[in-house]
This record gives sequence, C-alpha cells and structure tokens, in this order.
Amino acid sequence: MSRQLSKKTLQKVCWRNMFPFQWSWNYETMQGSGYGWVVWPAMKELYGDDPEKMKEMLRAESGYFNTTPAMSHLIMGADLALQEELGAESKDMVMAMKSGLMGPFAGVGDTIFLAIYRAVFFSIASYFALDGVPFGLLIPIITSLFIIFTRYKFTFLGYSQGKKLASEFADRIAPITECASILGLTVVGGLVASVVTYSLDLEFVVGEATLSVQSYLDTMMPKLIPLVIVLFSYWLLGKKKMNSTRLIFVLLALGMVLGNLGRIFGV
Repeated sequence: MSRQLSKKTLQKVCWRNMFPFQWSWNYETMQGSGYGWVVWPAMKELYGDDPEKMKEMLRAESGYFNTTPAMSHLIMGADLALQEELGAESKDMVMAMKSGLMGPFAGVGDTIFLAIYRAVFFSIASYFALDGVPFGLLIPIITSLFIIFTRYKFTFLGYSQGKKLASEFADRIAPITECASILGLTVVGGLVASVVTYSLDLEFVVGEATLSVQSYLDTMMPKLIPLVIVLFSYWLLGKKKMNSTRLIFVLLALGMVLGNLGRIFGV
C-alpha cells in the first residue's frame, strides 16, 4: 500500500497538466513525456521512499499517450487514485486504462472542446465583433475560463471515481485490466485502418483485361498493406538502433518505392 496524496499535490498535477502538458510533444511518445512530467510530484509523494519503484512507474507513465488535453485530467485523476490505493501493483491496470480510454476520450473531447466550442462561441464572438460590439472580445475569454474550471474539476472527478474503482473492484483487477487492454487494442486496430492509408496503383494488362493488384488484395483482406506497414514499423522499432526519427525516413523511402512500382515494373 502506498502513501496518500495530498490535495496540494493533486492541485499541482492539475495545473501542470493545464498549461505545460504538451510542451514536450514528440512523434515517439506524443504526450507521454509531458504526462510523466505532470505526474512527477505525485510519484515523489507515493514512492519517495523507494527510488527503484518510482523510476519504474515514471518510466511506464512516460510511455505513449495521446488524447484531448481537457479529457486527460479525468485519466490522470483515476490513474493517481489507483496508484494511491494499490501502489505499484496497479501498474498493469493503469497502463491498460490509459491506452483504453485515451482513444474514446479523444473522440469525445475533440468534438466538445474543439469542434463545437470553436464553431459556436467563436462564431458568436465574430458576429458581435462585426457589429462593433465590444462584448464579443470577452466571449472567448469567459468561455476559456469556464473550460479551465471544468478541467480543474475533471482532475478531482477522475480521482474520486478511480478511488471508487480501486476500493470496490480490487478483487476483480485482472478481468478489468484484460477488458481495458482489449479496448485499447481495438482502438489501435481501428486507427490502423482509418489513419494509415495506401492504395497500390499497380495494374497489369492481359489481352483486353486490366488486372488491378489492389482490387485482388482488397478481396483477400481490406487494408492489408496498411496493416503490413504498421507491423513492419513495430518490428523496426524493436531494433536496438532504430528510433521514431529514423523510422520516418525508412517509411519515406518505402513510400517512394511503393509509389513507383508501376515504373519499376514498366506497367
């Protein structure tokens, strides 16, 4: 059992998340480095007497993470509550929860805090400004303050729900972890099919018939090439001297080759 988090530490985590969370955004872990920095005060309070355990949890917390910043408060709150109740034993459950929730929360958060918020309130502010009404300048400021207040509350809402999850379902951690892992893998699988796109423009003319290689691949398995590209990238990242930057150049070279297959084969 680890130590209890103070309200001051939770507030510090909240305000770190509010502003500098994405300052260290990168292509390898996206928001992961920022996530590790944000929860650092809580890690010190929970595992301050065990440096090795603290390093282990910080290393895990700094892994891949990406969601709408406003929704990350809910995940961080629940994350810290689970660690407070279960200690480092919650590591697998926390990682599964993060990977399982970041995708769905991103969809909800992008819709509410980006699409709807900007479209509605900034449009209203623009109409006020076009009519020469000074109040239009205050609308973005007022709504931004409301969002900051909401994000602050989200941290403690996630924390309270995480404590409830840990206390009421402590004997069912394994099934919950497995379900969250399945959800995370499902989200990643959906992203592979929707985000990674490639169409093989390779055709062969046999007599009067034109045979499209891509149509045959789609018959066997739709999105087969994107899946192969993702699996190839995953395999490369497991190599000792490979990192995300080098992988980008490898994928650029691969794209050039695949994009010129017609010229290579003379078809």
